[in-house]
Amino acid sequence: QVQLVESGGGLVQAGGSLRLSCAASGSGDSIARMAWHRQAPGKQRELVATITNSGSTTYADSVKGRFGISRDSAKNTVYLQMNRLKPEDTAVYYCAATRPYFPTPTWWGQGTQVTVSS
Repeated sequence: QVQLVESGGGLVQAGGSLRLSCAASGSGDSIARMAWHRQAPGKQRELVATITNSGSTTYADSVKGRFGISRDSAKNTVYLQMNRLKPEDTAVYYCAATRPYFPTPTWWGQGTQVTVSS
């Protein structure tokens, strides 16, 4: 079992930056990939960025060049650095962990609110 706890959300003006953190505890060796997803009001949850155990990353087109995902294996923590934020980035951001050979996340965090004002 894995527990995920996000932190770092808040209110920021457009053009500003935030860094989200996701601390994982439990059976860390059960995780093959970590990801950040987000869900805006009235919209479906969407994948923002992923990072594998080997450090490979992927990004949604809407955040490429502005967001960066990274991990500190010693701390079992994944980060999402968000720069040049836009009002359309406003959403609840969720951390997720995927088990090896599973196509979708098994564990989810509780979410952290990010609000970008114009």
